[in-house]
Amino acid sequence: MIPARVPRVLRMGPARLTAGLDHCRRLDLPAHRTLHGLVEPRELTELISYANEVDMRGRGGAAFPFARKLRAVADAAGTGESVVLVNGAEGEPASSKDAMLLTRNPHLVLDGAVLAAEALGAREVVVATAGGEVAEASVAAAVAERRAANVSGGAESRVPIRVVGIKERFISGEGGALVRAVNGEEGIPPGRKKRAAHSGVDGLPTLLSNTETYAQLALLAEYGPDKYAEVGTAKEPGTILLTVSGGAANGAVIETPTGTLLADVLALCEADAGDGVLVGGYHGAWLSAEAVETAVISREGMKAAGATLGAGIIVPLGESTCPLGEAARVASYLASESAGQCGPCRLGLPDVARALCALAEGTGSVDAVRRAVRVVERRGACFHPDGTAKFVLSALDAFEDEIAIHLEHGSCGRPVRGVLPMPEREPEPEYRLEVDWSRCAGHGLCAHLLPEFVDLDDYGFPSFRTIPGFMLKEARRAVDMCPALALRLAQTTGDSPKPAGSPLRLVKGGVLKKAGDGVPRLARVGGLPRFSRVGGPA
Repeated sequence: MIPARVPRVLRMGPARLTAGLDHCRRLDLPAHRTLHGLVEPRELTELISYANEVDMRGRGGAAFPFARKLRAVADAAGTGESVVLVNGAEGEPASSKDAMLLTRNPHLVLDGAVLAAEALGAREVVVATAGGEVAEASVAAAVAERRAANVSGGAESRVPIRVVGIKERFISGEGGALVRAVNGEEGIPPGRKKRAAHSGVDGLPTLLSNTETYAQLALLAEYGPDKYAEVGTAKEPGTILLTVSGGAANGAVIETPTGTLLADVLALCEADAGDGVLVGGYHGAWLSAEAVETAVISREGMKAAGATLGAGIIVPLGESTCPLGEAARVASYLASESAGQCGPCRLGLPDVARALCALAEGTGSVDAVRRAVRVVERRGACFHPDGTAKFVLSALDAFEDEIAIHLEHGSCGRPVRGVLPMPEREPEPEYRLEVDWSRCAGHGLCAHLLPEFVDLDDYGFPSFRTIPGFMLKEARRAVDMCPALALRLAQTTGDSPKPAGSPLRLVKGGVLKKAGDGVPRLARVGGLPRFSRVGGPA
């Protein structure tokens, strides 16, 4: 059985990226060479010419021209070293195409990466994928197969290949976060934009691109530009991988030529658009059922329909679930995935999630959601706040009728079935500030230090909200600076607070000896997730 994270493979049109997968669970090196042969090295100018001729773009979501990346890395490296980095992190819960390629067809990806590395004269190829997943093991096995072939007199290990398993998070696939993780640092965006082409792995110029992009490069070299462009549209030739999930009865990774109707893709997967289809993932946009009928699978086609193709994520909602509640679930998840390094992300996104959850419960307002979104837009240290804002604003437009029903009746009458894919997670610890009322004199310094998590009453006495893990440093500072030594920091499990033990230990004055990681708690209220507030107004 293929693991659940790697769904079945379907296709519309010719088999290219998925060739051979009808008969093989995984293409090992001999099977791959039987299908694709041994790809000969190409000069850098030839690869750039090929990529330009078919306007090859990255398949990770940004659609950056691949030829420009190649040239930028070559120029930055000069006669020095460079690195080729394969982004297989795929932290987006609604995407499985990269995991499918790395699990079932890893040598096609490695062929493309090695081609680029040889053309650049790169020091090594690094494949970064989610640690502990089947994809990581599959790529490691593929590298071992190539080394064995080299020992046997083959030519499979022309460039060293290193596999790096990283912690999987929604933001783990962001370019800067990926480079940091490969370099042994925390896998979060660096805050200040740094181009991998100039300084990436080990500070070297790095060609960073998505898993499917390298597989496409291998096919482009194998076929040549003319044959490669025999399928697809004139402006965007070739095939593309889509991940269809959500309300689809027959969810799958689908290979299809560009120019295919979105409605035909949904029909193949036995999917009803229902109240809408999310295109481009959780930083994408919603299309109405009417827009789906004429939308075309291509960058240009999706732009005309009001969406972006992104990484090829298609999530039909169907009609059995509450669309507003589903959007609130995702907004809460995206808020919890904050890197925690800027205010718009660590504070603004929870406010957006709370406002959208309140709207789903019929107690909020559209204006409140839009106000919360305006606080985070174009102010983040990375694209995560902007992407989340785009998703939420698109939901407000797509579900306008549903919102009116929720505001009038409190609900649309449908449950939140969890149709939109979400990662399964272990419960994480929660933290809260507690006060010794026999000492508290109402100085209000804690509210000054933690204004988003401490409320003062008319007499200056505090009440507290749950402290996210990324705010533990600030919370400890509030404990340390309390003039009356009235504060302490505790860890809570569920609704039962307890003094922080392991990994937290309280010492004199309530100061933490060791801090762990935590995220805002998601509580269920009326079937909907939302951020809970402990000790303060909900």
